[in-house]
Amino acid sequence: MPAHSSVIPEVLAAPTSIGALLAAYRDGSLTPGKLIGDLLTRIDSAARDEVWISRVPAKQLRQQAAALDLMLQIKGAAVFDSMPLFGVPFAVKDNIDVADMATTAGCPEYARVAASNATVVTRLQQAGALLVGKTNLDQFATGLVGVRSPYGAVRNTFKPEYVSGGSSSGSAVAVGLGQVLFSLGTDTAGSGRVPAAFNNLVGLKPSRGLISNHGLVPACRTLDCISIFAHDVGSAWQVLRSAAGFDAADPYSRALPMAGVKRRGYRVAVPQQPEFYGDVIAQEAYERTLAQITALPGVTVTGIAFDVFTDAAQMLYQGPWVGERRAVLGDFFIEHNQAVHPVVRQITAQAENYDAVDAFNAQYHLAELRREAETLLADSDLLLVPTTTTFPTIAEVEADPIVRNSQLGYYTNFVNLMDMAALAIPGLWRRDGLPAGVTLIGPAGSDQMLAEAGARFQQALGGASQADAIATAPLPASEASIAVCVVGAHLSGQPLNWQLLEAGAHRVAVTTTAPRYRLYALPGTTPPKPGLARTATEGAAIAVEVWQMPLRQFGGFVAAIAAPLGIGTVELADGSAVKGFICEPAGLDGATDITHHGAWVTYLASLA
Repeated sequence: MPAHSSVIPEVLAAPTSIGALLAAYRDGSLTPGKLIGDLLTRIDSAARDEVWISRVPAKQLRQQAAALDLMLQIKGAAVFDSMPLFGVPFAVKDNIDVADMATTAGCPEYARVAASNATVVTRLQQAGALLVGKTNLDQFATGLVGVRSPYGAVRNTFKPEYVSGGSSSGSAVAVGLGQVLFSLGTDTAGSGRVPAAFNNLVGLKPSRGLISNHGLVPACRTLDCISIFAHDVGSAWQVLRSAAGFDAADPYSRALPMAGVKRRGYRVAVPQQPEFYGDVIAQEAYERTLAQITALPGVTVTGIAFDVFTDAAQMLYQGPWVGERRAVLGDFFIEHNQAVHPVVRQITAQAENYDAVDAFNAQYHLAELRREAETLLADSDLLLVPTTTTFPTIAEVEADPIVRNSQLGYYTNFVNLMDMAALAIPGLWRRDGLPAGVTLIGPAGSDQMLAEAGARFQQALGGASQADAIATAPLPASEASIAVCVVGAHLSGQPLNWQLLEAGAHRVAVTTTAPRYRLYALPGTTPPKPGLARTATEGAAIAVEVWQMPLRQFGGFVAAIAAPLGIGTVELADGSAVKGFICEPAGLDGATDITHHGAWVTYLASLA
């Protein structure tokens, strides 16, 4: 494979993006039944038994797909509105509960049959996704390598002598081999990002608490995130929109305020002196990828010192957080000590070296590091780093498991400790034919901003154009919001629409006002703007859009509005009243009445 290529290899014959798959269902060129039949054949013929720990019985899966076929025949395209992941096959890491299936966490002696689904599995199935099975992992989600499992080392998608990355190894390779379209992993130290880089995938690690951990066997309960693997950012974002949401059953679930996207460029921070542990091929691939991203219009790059992040990263395995791993295992660690993988056992046993005083002192130090990081990144929109430092073979990892694993966590271990969101995307390929990647990192709540930027960066590196679709599709609201009616320069595609998008707003309706308004082209405004005025006689219905905006952003949005425009109450065609743009009477002096056009964009078209 050419070193500069970011094209998915021929191992994938079916659609690899969720959008493409749903389009095939819509036009009838593919059905869930046909897809599942093809995927089962692919799985059975792959000779990669180490990927899966357990699978939904083929007969049951075919029956579920047949039921979706019938639903599509009866409901037609309407089915996609109620089930946004209709017929999309997926896998889950085997530390996530699925009702009536064993959860092993990579340890047969630990296995138990789950009485119910994890919350995230239920949400995805309600959205129409088809579960294929449960995947292999580094035991108890401890490792970034994918070789610490009694079910076998999971080999890399492209070169089997290399590691797949862990701990979400099977989840990543199942997507890489085209056996499912997306999968769930988990990410404490980088387990949802390192395997993405090693298998040419997107790895979306959401803000902590955005996806419920109810039904997850945790590694570190205070840090864990359920993560998403897919081939493109748009697909990962579609999954997150169905998976995310506050869950009272998870004590660490959060209703996070979400930041808006950036539509006027990105201020990107990068490490001043990136570390690759002597892997010059990895360094070269990163530099070429960064150069291509930097060439995008509006992207500015600033180098920053990285010590604060590496200091935090070291705390995860060289500090009292190993005690959380020990706490999860409880008496099992003592009673079944020999069932624990030797390297996992060695790491977990370090908990005995720390006490409660150490735990509090570590928290204090971490708070100091977080504050330093906030200062470093104050003038940046996101931090961009190589996802990994190097790319070892399975033999190299087995020869030096602790050191090799530590090297892989250089750019990942600090993220959850610092309460940040991250998105790993494929970069340009290494010249030795192996994939490489970069990761975008931002504060908690920056998930949509990272996804929109990541989609734009992925497009620059050879992927599909998906950034605009992500920008207009935020996560379901988890906070108070307000409807805002716009009539002119803030409409979709108009020059001030970015103000709505950066405020985290999304369009909810395209409609008209009640037939009691007149529209004017205001003189001397930049960019050109209309004025909407209510009238007692001879009014008309004027085309408008209604956007839903987080209430916390409303004051700042209003403060940016220049006279003679302001925010008042606008009556819509259905009789409802919303806040929206109106014009002061004095501002209409010298304005041109354009009511007969019925819409600002129609008037602009007439000028052209």
